[in-house]
Amino acid sequence: MLADAVQGRAALLLLDARLDAGEPLVNAAPPGGDEVDEQRKVVDARVALREQIGLDALEPAEELVHQAAHLGEVAGDRQHLCTEAVLHRVADACGKRRLELGRRGSERFDLVARPLERRIDLSGLDAACRGLVEPRFRACDCLGVHPERRYRGDRMDVSELDYDLPPELIAQQPAARRDESRLLVYGRSTGAVRHRRFSELPDELGGELVVVNDTKVVPARIPISSPRGEVLLLERVDGDIWEGLARPTRRLKPGRRYGPVELLEHLGEGRWRLRLDGEPAGATPLPPYITAPLADPGRYQTVYARDPGSAAAPTAGLHFTPELLERLDVERVTLHVGLDTFRPVSEERLDEHVIHGERYEVSANAWERIRAAERVLAVGTTTVRTLETLANGGALTGRTELFITPGFEFKRVDALLTNFHLPRSTLLALVMAFAGVEETRRLYRLAVEERYRFYSFGDAMLLL
Repeated sequence: MLADAVQGRAALLLLDARLDAGEPLVNAAPPGGDEVDEQRKVVDARVALREQIGLDALEPAEELVHQAAHLGEVAGDRQHLCTEAVLHRVADACGKRRLELGRRGSERFDLVARPLERRIDLSGLDAACRGLVEPRFRACDCLGVHPERRYRGDRMDVSELDYDLPPELIAQQPAARRDESRLLVYGRSTGAVRHRRFSELPDELGGELVVVNDTKVVPARIPISSPRGEVLLLERVDGDIWEGLARPTRRLKPGRRYGPVELLEHLGEGRWRLRLDGEPAGATPLPPYITAPLADPGRYQTVYARDPGSAAAPTAGLHFTPELLERLDVERVTLHVGLDTFRPVSEERLDEHVIHGERYEVSANAWERIRAAERVLAVGTTTVRTLETLANGGALTGRTELFITPGFEFKRVDALLTNFHLPRSTLLALVMAFAGVEETRRLYRLAVEERYRFYSFGDAMLLL
């Protein structure tokens, strides 16, 4: 009994000694008004004001250690955050404060994610567990890993939108069956890449609301003669008044008629205000990089297109079949694709590029469903611009001049389905904003190596 009491007393004394701090771990509070003299020097409140005293320079405590924001072990490639760490980091962000945890005695840690830590590392979880938690980590990845990291689009050189593409990878014809095209799947939170068929899209989703753009392409390419050229209808302004592109612009005159088209006013950059006799009855406005004739013009329309008004197809939607749509929860919006979508960036800096705006419309019921959805998959960049316009306070009907570049904060789009886009295009800038600049470059290099097909009739990429 006595021995136990002595041992217990010794243990308490030892514990007390460990609890006694050798040095204060935090700096003193800022000085009060009575601790600053007329020369703005900090003095001790117990010392007369005119008495000279010596002050030591303040230095960080030796125990203060700056360490990256993972509470578990460092991931193998030192570029990911461990799962447990991100849970703590998300709690930190939600609590509007920084966590401080000691792992080695009295050391303290400033838990701020550093640039090397790109995403959450789920490699330590088994397959079943990973499949359960991965969708949740996708949502918290941006919040928990890099809540303050931004890439400034206004500082981005347009040359960063360049990449090398062998000409033979530019698809000249659509796949024999729409959903037979290939699908490159990229998990933003894990960095995992999977190669699938588009028909397997539902297997990659976890209950997302799929939002499509139901605009319909008009037969907008109208040939003219004397001089020989063409007019590409861009947008109906009112009644029989349209805006369009006409070439050769230098040889065309306002007030002259060219077949069914009367040119009214040159707006600059080859754009004209014009009057069209009747409804558009030209050819399908295929992009210039498609040189092979299209046997079925319907293949340049989505199967759910219903509202005429576009000069180009929302190409991410070309892969869907009616049977595939039946397996998904689908909602519709409308953005009529015009000049802004396919006009290349010719300026040297991205912020110098001007967006003219495109018309969109979303029903109140559709927006209520979209706003309330747990996760939203946007089909195509035009759908992204529509949803993010509304998420940033835009009206249900109007024009959007939203230019999404790296550094943009996405408020409603959680996943993106898109085709592979042209270099120096606003579409590629949007993809880089969503997936990351270096990640997008890496995915495009991989797509070239794996011989994916590019552009309008090419394959697709799913960014989760």
